[in-house]
Amino acid sequence: MNNNPKPITILMADDDAEDRQLTKEAFEENCLSNDLRFVENGEEMLDYLNRRGKFTDPKTSPRPGLILLDLNMPRMDGREALREMKADPRFKSIRVVVMTTSQADEDIAHSYNLSASSYIMKPVTFEGLLDVVRVLGRYWLEIVQLPDNGDDTPS
Repeated sequence: MNNNPKPITILMADDDAEDRQLTKEAFEENCLSNDLRFVENGEEMLDYLNRRGKFTDPKTSPRPGLILLDLNMPRMDGREALREMKADPRFKSIRVVVMTTSQADEDIAHSYNLSASSYIMKPVTFEGLLDVVRVLGRYWLEIVQLPDNGDDTPS
């Protein structure tokens, strides 16, 4: 259905190593061949996007077309990282799906006010995660037309 010539890179910002590993396994089980990259906090997410520090090489840190963002992380949480990211015109077109344990109405409203594309509660079981990743994959990777990731242009 999607006519994008190449799979997009997905960046997951989450401090929980088990959640990162389970998400990787859920992508594999759903046969999603997208390049899945990981960072552990909001500072690393912004470093990745801005190609700073260990993320300077575009070959090893390709620009993501989609970000899966946890809100509750150390150093810089997802709320602050989302605010900074969306304030930068270079990153406004990158879709952000908040995947978090927070059920707080203020977190949901605040995330959407900061231009998050979706807000999803993290499933508590692996089967639930498989379902979420299947639906995310179908919607964001097969149905939706995303803009070019801009990797061909200098940052």
